[in-house]
Amino acid sequence: MPKLKGKPKPKAGLAMNILEKFLQTYEKHCTASQSCVSPTIKQDLQQCVTNDMFITKFVLTNVESLSRNVHPVYLTPLLRTIRDERYRRGKELCICGINLYPQDIANLAILLELDGRTIYPFSKLEITHHVLDLWSMERLGMALPYSRLSSLVLDYSNNLFLNGNHLQCLGAIELLRPIAEFEESIGQVKKANAQLSLEAANKDADLHSEVANLNTTSKTNSPTTMENSRKKKKWKVSKKKSKKPDPGPWLARLHLADNAIDGRFRQTEENLREFVQLLTSLIRYSDHLVEVDIDGNAIGEQSAINILEALKDRKKDKMPHINIEVTPQMSSVTFREIFKNCSKTAKKRKKKNSHLQPFLLAAS
Repeated sequence: MPKLKGKPKPKAGLAMNILEKFLQTYEKHCTASQSCVSPTIKQDLQQCVTNDMFITKFVLTNVESLSRNVHPVYLTPLLRTIRDERYRRGKELCICGINLYPQDIANLAILLELDGRTIYPFSKLEITHHVLDLWSMERLGMALPYSRLSSLVLDYSNNLFLNGNHLQCLGAIELLRPIAEFEESIGQVKKANAQLSLEAANKDADLHSEVANLNTTSKTNSPTTMENSRKKKKWKVSKKKSKKPDPGPWLARLHLADNAIDGRFRQTEENLREFVQLLTSLIRYSDHLVEVDIDGNAIGEQSAINILEALKDRKKDKMPHINIEVTPQMSSVTFREIFKNCSKTAKKRKKKNSHLQPFLLAAS
């Protein structure tokens, strides 16, 4: 009987053969680059080979070893392997705790850009536990519009520079919303706890005052008084605890200059108000934020006044110092007040260089 034609069955061991060759090429590139093989990449590849299934998520981590002779893990050998083998099934690329150099960033950007003969459709990129410099952020930013990325994670990287990316109000809102909402919730909890602590301290002060009045006739060097003093000192010592890193998400530096954040380009005043509301929440509640650059965005007088009020609240609550750059397209009074409330040396500069004061904010 003639055999019925149908869809061809997938060849057994196809993924296994491809990934075995992929691992060999990766190890070869690591040797040539004096790079150590990433333990997570090797483990995931071997597991996929055993299960005869393609790998879609690459997790690149470093090697923890007691030996000083072991080379660190680099990114470029993995990227070269993906290009050499023309492996197009990767969807996620996670880089955790790896030192990235300009050549690594350049190779990564080229891989993400969809202008080559072979398209590598990564949809998620994670770079965590590594602070990217300005050039790296700019180079990745140039590649984003030409990639298929739908998710970008930069956890534990406090250097977020997105100048000149035309995010507009809606893009900036989506960027700031999770960070601002988190910082606001944490800030409100801190204020509530501070209020409770103040009330408790007042009660303790009243109690100690009453006890002191009752014991005015007793000697200050009595055994009981000395014992209480020792207990008080002991309690103060035991109260000290080691400070742990705060959980995220949070930012230290935010640069959004020249991103068309204004009322133009089909953006409404409501969009602009929402962006300013998120930004002022960060200014009011974030202890980590030390630098903001929104120069080149025509936010208007009312938005500038809202930012000024947030700076005043931050100063009143004795939060860490913050530098902020804004466009001079606002009243000179508001511009000077913003500078005054975000500068440590405003008084000294005012005495010596008062005629240069309007220009110091943009040049800081």
